[in-house]
Amino acid sequence: DWHEKEWSVRYGAFQQPRTANGAASDPHFLDAWGMVTEVEHRHMAWGHPGAIRAFTFLNRANMGNYAATLQDPSLAGDISQTRKYRFKYGFGLNAEQELTHDVGVFARFSWNDGKNESWAFTDIDRSMSLGLSIKGTLWHRPEDTWGVAGVWNTISGGHSALLAAGGMGILVGDGGLSYGSERILETYYDIHIWKTIHAALDYQFVQNPGYNRDRGPVSLFAARLHWEL
Repeated sequence: DWHEKEWSVRYGAFQQPRTANGAASDPHFLDAWGMVTEVEHRHMAWGHPGAIRAFTFLNRANMGNYAATLQDPSLAGDISQTRKYRFKYGFGLNAEQELTHDVGVFARFSWNDGKNESWAFTDIDRSMSLGLSIKGTLWHRPEDTWGVAGVWNTISGGHSALLAAGGMGILVGDGGLSYGSERILETYYDIHIWKTIHAALDYQFVQNPGYNRDRGPVSLFAARLHWEL
């Protein structure tokens, strides 16, 4: 990290998993690695703090290729048969802004080249989100927070063609695909219970889950308990 008054620059180099989303690291350190660089600018707008962060990444891992898999019908969509050490690159942008002492907004965008299989975390090639959070001062609960956000996720043409051909991703794929962008509406309420104990209730409405118009919509419910010592 390198920090100035209004600017920060961060760089990280990381190991890659041996298999897609696996826990074990790939021991071929010169062939499997990831690099991320982030630049952050902090500012004041109308007397309220905000920040803009931009990042870019370059990963190299033992990934299969969508086009190579689709070109060989004998593979039946099994992308693991085309794995070799390849690159994946992308970038992202994040903006946060306090509007009043109790209201804040955020927006995020990310993109990757979408040529090789997803290797870590989830099957998303492009994503946009926009959200709002409000402290509970208005209803006399200043330590509570209510938030709402919308998310739009898509995958590349090669990625969707592989799923349509029966291929599998890290978390998606069920033998076919009627492609549609995945759209999510999420809301949560974080409740201050006592001192450093918080509980949160969360609801998500997901349209075209797994990018499949033949699935969903689905509703997801979650709860969280947070306690700091």
